[in-house]
Amino acid sequence: MRVAVMTAGSRGDVAPYTGLGHGLARAGHRVTLVTHARFAPLARAAGLGFHPLPVDPRTELESPAGLGLHRSSSGAGKLARLVTMARRHAGRFTADLVAAARESDVVLVSASLAPLGHAVAEALRLPSLGVFLQPVAATTEFAPPVTGTRSWGPHVNRLAGRAVNAAMDVVFADAVRALRHRLGLPPARMGALRRARERERLPVLHGYSELVVPRPRDWRPELSVVGYWWPHEQPERRLPRPLEDFLAAGPPPVVVGLGSATVPDAERVSATVVRALRTAGLRGVIQSGWSGLRADGDDLLTVGELPHSALFPRAAAVVHAAGAGTTAAGLRAGVPAVPVPLQFDQPFWGERLVRLGVAPRSVPLRRLTAPALAAALTRATSDPGYRERATDLAGRLTDEDGVAPVLAALERIAGHGPGLGSGPG
Repeated sequence: MRVAVMTAGSRGDVAPYTGLGHGLARAGHRVTLVTHARFAPLARAAGLGFHPLPVDPRTELESPAGLGLHRSSSGAGKLARLVTMARRHAGRFTADLVAAARESDVVLVSASLAPLGHAVAEALRLPSLGVFLQPVAATTEFAPPVTGTRSWGPHVNRLAGRAVNAAMDVVFADAVRALRHRLGLPPARMGALRRARERERLPVLHGYSELVVPRPRDWRPELSVVGYWWPHEQPERRLPRPLEDFLAAGPPPVVVGLGSATVPDAERVSATVVRALRTAGLRGVIQSGWSGLRADGDDLLTVGELPHSALFPRAAAVVHAAGAGTTAAGLRAGVPAVPVPLQFDQPFWGERLVRLGVAPRSVPLRRLTAPALAAALTRATSDPGYRERATDLAGRLTDEDGVAPVLAALERIAGHGPGLGSGPG
């Protein structure tokens, strides 16, 4: 089958789909990754086709509007700013999503594009599946991940989940309305389209492990948690020689990186990290990332973009912003973590690491201080329990195969024709 995998966002919103796509391609499917142009090399390295979408996520995060996200101290405030930013660009995706779907037999769509991707599939009479990296559907068991770590109780958790989904529908409302008109579909409200998808029992497969976030008991049966889709990385790729020399020159370092997150004052954050590492007596490898972190000294090395699967297992611990992708990479490596969450779903994943016993605590980036980070690093690296639990969990995650359930879903579609997984919105 010709499979279009549609996603939008930062690198962490894209890289897992290279692993999923590579697994589908190995099974004989022809897979095209549909996402921002800057991620074309990831698709090509995984042996996938590629269809570019407009908008450069890094440029947007570094714009005044993107930097304005840091002025909101609450999850709700950040979400409101994000909705405003995303709504301006949603309509720009439509033409390319339609073009990519016309060359496909089935559409797999991430949570970040779900309303628009399903609308495209309906218009072209194609089956579609949700392939999500976060637990998006409302549940009584926890509050929406984008709102932080606090649970408000079963009733309010569910109401908050529905409110967040309604907010995300707002992002795509104008684009979906224009698309439906252009392709001859009857007008419909976004809430009605969402309810129709639920009545049609559209499958959504979630690419993380139940060992990390158990499947909520109140989800409808078609929502499944299938295991991680690990990013595809070239197995023969080696770390740069200067890094190998640094690793060989002393005990395992702490790896510090914020991935695709941006910060308003990279110099201050870098200085805080350096003081914390030296207070704890630890060496450090600093990944510059989109934040531009830097550090110098015999006990420190600044590096650029490197495969997590090659670097993280060599670390004493990993300090990261706790996005879904980096959280998964740290769990896979079996190393302790110190999450420094900044926004959106990062506090949720950071708290999960603490609950799993692989991180001593979260140190939110907004309140990051050298003493707090040094204390957390000292605990993470000196108490063997954190590494033991991380190693045990990594072994159990290795036994899971997140691609197989997606393959099974595609086989059901092939056996039943376009009726399975297709439907309104």
